Amino acid sequence: MAKDNNYSSDGQSATDRALDRFTELMIEKIETLSGDWKKPWFTPGVVQAPRNMSGRNYNGMNSLMLMFQAEKMGYDSPVWGTFDRITNLNYAKDKSGNRFVACDENGNKLPQVRINTGEKSFPVFLTTFTVVNQETKAHIPYDDYKQLSREEQDKYKVYPKLQVYNVFNIAAQTNLKETRPEMYEKLMAEASGQVQHQEGDLKSHPAIDKMIDDNLFLCPIRQVKGDDAYYSISKDEIVVPTREQFVDGEAFATNALHECAHATGSESRLGRIKGGQPFGSPEYAKEELTAELSAAVVASQYGLTKHVKNDSAAYLKSWLGSLHESPDFLKTVLTDVKRCSSMLTQRIVLAP
Repeated sequence: MAKDNNYSSDGQSATDRALDRFTELMIEKIETLSGDWKKPWFTPGVVQAPRNMSGRNYNGMNSLMLMFQAEKMGYDSPVWGTFDRITNLNYAKDKSGNRFVACDENGNKLPQVRINTGEKSFPVFLTTFTVVNQETKAHIPYDDYKQLSREEQDKYKVYPKLQVYNVFNIAAQTNLKETRPEMYEKLMAEASGQVQHQEGDLKSHPAIDKMIDDNLFLCPIRQVKGDDAYYSISKDEIVVPTREQFVDGEAFATNALHECAHATGSESRLGRIKGGQPFGSPEYAKEELTAELSAAVVASQYGLTKHVKNDSAAYLKSWLGSLHESPDFLKTVLTDVKRCSSMLTQRIVLAP
């Protein structure tokens, strides 16, 4: 995977440059929503959950920004790849690991897969971990470290490192469709399959419905007749109106996901929500943005459309101000979205 951690002529690191692009995209999106806050975070039927060429979904932070970029550029495919991953399609390996030019079954060289002329990559973040034994200074793979007992893990120090990788949209920015049509069709088929909904349908997605209805989340979810949806910090419980009070199951599920996102921030979990965050404060506004974006990312992974929550719409101007004024604002929000959406997805996946 080609990565870029060099500094530009103005002294900016690759991470800073990526965050600048993310900030520009986020400002554009929130300005659009400010004009019509009833619009969804992502256009229904257009933006799908991004994945790499191996079929792995990108995490919450990268997923969010890739969807914003795809929507802005009009890309209709959610599959992305690095320069190395794409150009390596031109080669194959024998049993000894030796690389040679890829050929068809008749021994003819296959047409070259390439990035289309003039196309620009988009940055994504990858956190790598170096694990070092505190006594021997020996290094072990992070996957091996995760398999150790808590007592064994205490003998090691873990050093995270954020790296920037550059990716291209496979359908829009490469010639894969022309040079490897079968591979292209397979990638597109595997990435399709979003759930379609009709107004009045009280179903959303089986796994999400199961998690909510059977109380399989991290805290209780109570469905009550009423107008308010909220997460109670003191009781560590979520209250949402009953499913029948919403226009459809999708609206119910995405509102519930928003409150579930808040619940991940309790001090006993991810520690985002602390005492002294009064309604309307900058800290409260930041938490609202984190919950909105996390719920939007998770919803998109299950083919659901997340609209801006009524209560959150009041913070649109506040979010724009913070994005313009504080370089670190988006960085901390994206980090929180990554952790929050990961915790949400884990609970949905665990729903039998």
